[in-house]
Amino acid sequence: MKLPNIVKNDSYLEPFAPTILARLKAAQVMEKVILQGASLPDFSQGHKWYGLHYENNQWIIRDWAPNATAIFLIGQFNDWQERPEYALRSVGSGNWELILSSEKMNHGDLYAFSTFWEGGQGKRVPAWANRVVQDDHTKIFNAQVWAPEEEYRWKNPGFKRSSEAPLIYEAHVGMAGEEERVHTYNEFRTDILPRVQKAGYNTIQFMAIPEHPYYGSFGYHVSSFFAPSSRFGTPEELKQLVDEAHGMGISVIMDLVHSHAVKNELEGLGKYDGTRWQFFHDGGKGEHPAWDSYCFNYGKPEVIHFLLSNIRYWLEEFKFDGYRFDGVTSMLYYDHGLGKAFTCYDDYFNAGLDQDAFSYFIMANRLIHELNPKALSIAEEMSGLPGLATPHKDGGLGFDYRMAMGVPDFWIKTIKDVQDENWDVGTIFHEMNSKRLDEKVVSYAESHDQALVGDKTIIFRLIDKEMYYSMRKDQPNLAVERGIALHKMIRLATLSCAGGAYLNFMGNEFGHPEWIDFPREGNNWSYLHARRLWSLEDNKDLKYCWLSDFDREMITLVKKSKLIEIPDVKWVFDHKGNKILAYTRGDYLFVFNFHPNESFVDFGIPLPASKYKIVLNTDEAQFGGQNRIDSSLTYNTVPEGGLSSQHYLLLYLPARTAMVLERQAVKKVR
Repeated sequence: MKLPNIVKNDSYLEPFAPTILARLKAAQVMEKVILQGASLPDFSQGHKWYGLHYENNQWIIRDWAPNATAIFLIGQFNDWQERPEYALRSVGSGNWELILSSEKMNHGDLYAFSTFWEGGQGKRVPAWANRVVQDDHTKIFNAQVWAPEEEYRWKNPGFKRSSEAPLIYEAHVGMAGEEERVHTYNEFRTDILPRVQKAGYNTIQFMAIPEHPYYGSFGYHVSSFFAPSSRFGTPEELKQLVDEAHGMGISVIMDLVHSHAVKNELEGLGKYDGTRWQFFHDGGKGEHPAWDSYCFNYGKPEVIHFLLSNIRYWLEEFKFDGYRFDGVTSMLYYDHGLGKAFTCYDDYFNAGLDQDAFSYFIMANRLIHELNPKALSIAEEMSGLPGLATPHKDGGLGFDYRMAMGVPDFWIKTIKDVQDENWDVGTIFHEMNSKRLDEKVVSYAESHDQALVGDKTIIFRLIDKEMYYSMRKDQPNLAVERGIALHKMIRLATLSCAGGAYLNFMGNEFGHPEWIDFPREGNNWSYLHARRLWSLEDNKDLKYCWLSDFDREMITLVKKSKLIEIPDVKWVFDHKGNKILAYTRGDYLFVFNFHPNESFVDFGIPLPASKYKIVLNTDEAQFGGQNRIDSSLTYNTVPEGGLSSQHYLLLYLPARTAMVLERQAVKKVR
């Protein structure tokens, strides 16, 4: 194999070139062994064979359970009894099949497997089931026959994701409403989708779509990988939600959890055929020490078949536009990346990397882009493995983006540990732009992670208890004014330096107060904090609308200017003592004054001869500012001496404000 571009582009990788080449070669070999001459799209159609299907006026159900000695289909149609006519027959290679006449089952019937193995038996929800429901009283999960008379008719079947940089609105259907309960796909479609459209985001990232038994897991302990969670509604209602988002020009991606699975046995994959090792590694390697879950065996062809088919299923059946892969670091390393700082390249290229998972990611990303070249593939990965978000042709794993997880960590640590009069603006610029040159990242100030119980959102860290007492517009409060000012500046700095994409969690654009806490035993199963209080944003007597109005104008500017599609963010000036930071991106100049109390008149920003006009500033009254900046003026640079000397743009920079200026075309004098 020739030297890949990731090595050519980074001289620090040269000592590790043999390891990189060996990993890529091993991935090629593994793919050939698994595919056995088939293409990735052909191989990834397991969901079309396994599971329950209605074909030629009869029901056919198939499953893979190599350790099973007998499997019976049980359900409402046979009083949940193991009857001979409902016994699946072995058809080889660990596969089982049952064919039933059409009158044996009906739409809506509940069913499951009764599976036997040497020395044991258990009820199981079929692994390939596409509809799973929970009984409200017994809390038991069962599969459900789902065959409505009419298939959903797509209104926007030809939708393709825009070439715009992704501006991602991370959302959770169940907690998207105001009431203390689980909300639905339909409610998100009618109530929240218009808000996302108005806010200007072009992509929604849904959490918790595949079925999960424990609501409080935020959807990360998946039990049924092919079933959209029924607690939010029907499959058709999810399709309608995706369809109407597409009609608004909004792409829809989902969190894909292939990093682990819930241990549950009745409704999950735990000991599905009586063994731990059917889908997962046996022993300690198969248990995640921090998540209390099972870890997939990515070296097993049947497991790869299951996971790749899962990828294809959601793309085609529900027309999702891509994925954010959860827990990528955990998959890549035998130690799951726990307790490792990844401070040097040796950490990436020692013996700790799981080659099987590495190979799986290459196949997964190739499959996604073969099925839909415009689909998004995002890695939630904290180690910074070189090549992760680099095209496979250049020697990478093929993700389009990785999450810039260091950015929210930086902001939280800075707010928590450093008084803002001591913030280092040079460090801010460095942290906002710290990424590999051959990778794109999703930048964000905070996601759902920073809002979970036990942590605090940015706005809550800045304002704290004053959010309960001083958020009316007629209640002046210095702590609230400080918090609102910094909240806007933090988000503007993060977005304007974003490395290709930007993300915001639902409600954080208006500074949603408090934390997220799903119903659990420790809070007496309360939904109080598992909802979004949109009425706070809608109430124009409260200060929350200032933040959402600023966020909308910021997003609008970025979309109009295609700002984050411009690759280079160029440092212009910073002054540690005065807390002034200036940088450019394309024709736009960003100037921040992070000083808590010093305002500067005619502060000179060194630039080439040019003129600028303010297009956005955080101090406008409509955003909760003090209207100290005149945005109607055109600002011309002034030479220090003669015309050929250094020019300066002289600006009034009030304390704790930021502005965006657009360079104006200069007419040539003939």
